[in-house]
Amino acid sequence: MAVFDTPRDAFGALRPACVQLTRVQTAENVWRLAARLAAVSGPALQELQEYVLFPLRFALRAPGPRRERVVESAVRCITSVLAVTAVRRPELLQELLSELCACLSPGPAALAEDVKLAVTEALHTLLHSASGDVILSLYQPCTLPLLGYAVSLLLRLAERERAKQLKVSALNCLQVLVLQCDCQEHRPLGDDEAQRCGDLFASFLPGISISLSRVVTGDIKQGHKPAVAAIRLFYLIVGLVMADAQLARVPKSKEKLPEKQSRISEVIVHRGPDWSKSTAEKLSLLLCKMVEFSSVHPHWKVRLELVELVHHLLRNCSHSLASSFTHLLKALVGLVNDDSSEVQSRCNEVLQGIAEQRIIAQSRALADVLSENLHSLATALPRLMSPQDDTGKVSTLSLLLGYLKLLGPKINIVLNSTSHLRRLSKALMQVLELDVTDVKIVEDRRWGCEGSLQPGVPKGRCQRKYFRFFTEEKVFQLLQQVCRVLGYYGNLYLLVDHFMGLYSESAMYRKQAAMVLNELITGAAGVGVDVLQEREVSPNMDDLKGSITSILDEYTDQANWYLITSIDTEEVSHEQHPVHHAGLPARPGGMCSTILLPSPELHATTRTMNSNIWQMCIQLEGVGCFAAVLGKEFRLLLLAALYPVLEKAGDKTLLISETALGTLADMSEACGYGSVQCLINDNSDYLVNGISLGLRQLAQQPRASRVLDTMLRHSDASLLPLVEDVIQDVLSTLDQCYNSQASTFLGVLHSLMTALVQWFGSSCSEEQQQQSTECQIRTSSPGPQAVTTRDMEQFFLNYVRQKQIAEGDVPDSGDEEADEVPPLAKPEPNNCETEEEAPLPSHAQLAKDVLGRCIHLLSDGSLHVRLKVLDVLELCVTVLHPHRNHLLPMAHRVWPALVARLISDDPLAVLRAFKVLCTLAQKCGDFLRPRFSRDILPKLTSSLLNQAPASARAGPVYSHTLAFKLQLAVLQGLGPLCEKLDMGEYQGGTGCVRSLPDLPLLLSAPLTEPAQLLLSPLLLHGIDFLISPASSHSGESDLNKVTDVCLIYLSAKQPRKLQEAAQSDSSCLALSALPYGLRIVPEQLPSTHPELQKPLGPALCWQQCAHAAVAKQAPAAWRAGVGLAGGANPAHGARPVLLCLVRELQEQGRGAGAP
Repeated sequence: MAVFDTPRDAFGALRPACVQLTRVQTAENVWRLAARLAAVSGPALQELQEYVLFPLRFALRAPGPRRERVVESAVRCITSVLAVTAVRRPELLQELLSELCACLSPGPAALAEDVKLAVTEALHTLLHSASGDVILSLYQPCTLPLLGYAVSLLLRLAERERAKQLKVSALNCLQVLVLQCDCQEHRPLGDDEAQRCGDLFASFLPGISISLSRVVTGDIKQGHKPAVAAIRLFYLIVGLVMADAQLARVPKSKEKLPEKQSRISEVIVHRGPDWSKSTAEKLSLLLCKMVEFSSVHPHWKVRLELVELVHHLLRNCSHSLASSFTHLLKALVGLVNDDSSEVQSRCNEVLQGIAEQRIIAQSRALADVLSENLHSLATALPRLMSPQDDTGKVSTLSLLLGYLKLLGPKINIVLNSTSHLRRLSKALMQVLELDVTDVKIVEDRRWGCEGSLQPGVPKGRCQRKYFRFFTEEKVFQLLQQVCRVLGYYGNLYLLVDHFMGLYSESAMYRKQAAMVLNELITGAAGVGVDVLQEREVSPNMDDLKGSITSILDEYTDQANWYLITSIDTEEVSHEQHPVHHAGLPARPGGMCSTILLPSPELHATTRTMNSNIWQMCIQLEGVGCFAAVLGKEFRLLLLAALYPVLEKAGDKTLLISETALGTLADMSEACGYGSVQCLINDNSDYLVNGISLGLRQLAQQPRASRVLDTMLRHSDASLLPLVEDVIQDVLSTLDQCYNSQASTFLGVLHSLMTALVQWFGSSCSEEQQQQSTECQIRTSSPGPQAVTTRDMEQFFLNYVRQKQIAEGDVPDSGDEEADEVPPLAKPEPNNCETEEEAPLPSHAQLAKDVLGRCIHLLSDGSLHVRLKVLDVLELCVTVLHPHRNHLLPMAHRVWPALVARLISDDPLAVLRAFKVLCTLAQKCGDFLRPRFSRDILPKLTSSLLNQAPASARAGPVYSHTLAFKLQLAVLQGLGPLCEKLDMGEYQGGTGCVRSLPDLPLLLSAPLTEPAQLLLSPLLLHGIDFLISPASSHSGESDLNKVTDVCLIYLSAKQPRKLQEAAQSDSSCLALSALPYGLRIVPEQLPSTHPELQKPLGPALCWQQCAHAAVAKQAPAAWRAGVGLAGGANPAHGARPVLLCLVRELQEQGRGAGAP
């Protein structure tokens, strides 16, 4: 279709359709005109605008009943015309506005929703088609009735219609009508124009605000779009009418209108102070209702629009609507932690903008509102935190934190009010109350050398705390931010003084006050605090140091530092005299004020000890925070802080010890030390001096040993020269106070020996290996070696001695010196066999001195002390191992006391003493062999034999008893012990093996038949050494004694772990016995029964093991088939073989269903 570009051509094309529509008003004629309009260009249609609109307007005003099809088609055609043309006459604008509004007026029959939607869209297009001056002509006092008519109709549609699209269209049209659209067609209003529009719209404000609030709080099924449009229109119209800039320019008296407009003047509102105050109070009610509903709306766009409402009103109406910001700021701060990231980010932007523009800082009214909100919330905080879930608690604390952030530098207004500060502090005290009912906190103990630091120690972290009113970690993080924001903006001296008063006021608040103080200092330093605006004045280093010094003095006061945290006798005795009980108020005054005050209670409850443990941890964390805040300036406070923290690092309570170690790591990092080890080493002179003074005044300072213990555990060998004198002081004090302080000092000696093993153990072992290697090279090197007569003499003497021992010709048991070989006259030293007499190294001398004290304490009446002595004794032997000339005499001295512990002592002590015996055997070698064979082995074997029937009859609970553990330890260690002592070479006598036909009696019923099947071929083949006649010697060999025990415990009736331990012993005994007197040809043992032709199963797998052992350990003469001349006892090699067979029988029996 051709386009008509000129008005003449367009008129010729449009005239017939316009005439026909004027004559007959039908929908078809309207559509025909619309079709012709599509072919007309915009400029041509602009010239013919009123000509074309006339028939369409006439169709709307046609007399008679309203025909919806005609109205809808005419309105849509008008919309198409206005979309491409501009209204240039104010009269035409007002007439079209009136006619279109008339279509929406209620009549006898309700209009269809499509017609209403078409009319609202036409109104929207009409207002946008009017140029700037024309649209402003609509906002005059004379047109106020027309504007009111249009506003009321649009509000009626938005409030009562159900169609979502129609509601949104009506609200958008109303937004354009009040000149608050963002379109480019309308230029921004000037100040005078905005003032005039505000005066007019003030008349409509009550109706608009009430209707919009109903839309916002209406049925949630309407969707989010109507609510978003209503909220946007609400804050735009309220922001225009209640703007602070406009209200400030309102004249004191109402402007008088001409007499013709006298009735209109009655409708126009004068926005004076009284009207503004009254309107603000009514708007506050509506805002409260809207905020409560919208802040929990399920759709994020509604909540986002609520943020924009707060931002717009706070920016434009901060003075006029100050009473409403109680609800607005609550909504804004509460949405900071919204689930939607868009809402969160926009909230943060708005809060940041408010802070940067200093809106609250420059408005005393807003500051007062926030102060009152803060006071009300702090008052209700304990009540709100109890019934709410964690989500509600996060919202409540976010609101509190937001108030503090918004106040910013104005926060001192709140803090200077005694009522506000008291309410806020008491709320924090109640909310931060810890849960001190967990018994595990008290039960967790540090044992031995646990907690030692490695070179790469991570920075200390705060311990996870458990609170009474919440469990979510995010809640605690919000409380931390609250305290840090207080410290960042508030008066530091005022806050520290106030919370220090709460700290000293009652033990109930002490832990919470300490937590708040730690966070206040952290926030004052600007560490880990999230704020919206910078503070006006930052505290200098001197201020921080002064506050930290006062807090540190209070923390380390003996009444607050030495609390009862355990029911251990030694620890309670340390804490009773110098400190108060935790339940009493602390009275500051340093050491002198509390040193002689007795504790009113000697026994603390678990709840009290738990509370004291957490208090110590919080105070230690505070010391770490202070170090991080001051940095290298904290070095000046090390004299006051390092020694107490080292005391707590040696505490037996695991939680306190771990926290103290983390504090040491923080201190070392803050002060510029590379590690905790460097921190200790660089301050060791001061620490050693304090330890020495403490050891001299043990009654007043009983914890000096803990400091030494911690230093030893976390330092290196360079510390040893500095602490040698202190160790001697410890030993001297131990000699004087062994009755009361033995356990304490033994802990220090244990740490010392552990450190010496760690520092010098590798070097000693390397030195010993190097010496043995040189000796082997020297003895095995090829080439001629000069053999002297003295060497030959020594060789034959050794041979004679070994032969006498093998034949049972041993010295009298009472002669201790007969255990050693008589020395030759003037023997020549041999570097491989003897050690040169040289002064002991310092660490070995310390170990020897400690070992000398341990010998006397092995018979102490306290089991706890004896156990500690045995642990220290084992470490001393390890340190002295490279120095045999000193170790063996000390072993000779310690032997009687050790035998007493093994034979007649508590099972726990026997268990620990057996472990020491194994270590002694490993380090001393065959020196202990005769003593072990004479003094210990008979008692051990007889005890095991006596306990075997009881363990065989016992049920599954027996494995949890101390007797079982002792049996298991002895069985596990007896075989390796015999191997280390080379018992196969030493025979106290030879004898016969137990009669093998009785062997099935030792086994359970399922194993009887396999045992007989195994024994039959052995007897048929005439292996005469299995049952040999009694020897001329009366006593059995040592290995036979151990073998008898192992046979008993190989029974399937014994507990499984005891059987496994006996099997491991049998393996060690087999290896120990194979090189001596084994006269068995393994191939002679058949794999099947000769008569029944039944396989013996895997029991004969020992043949391959025997072959390998013989090939590895037997002398060369045996491998050549020469053998020994009749002097060997075949029974000595039979029992290890028998043990292997019995073990295989047990496995077969278990497979067959044996118990």
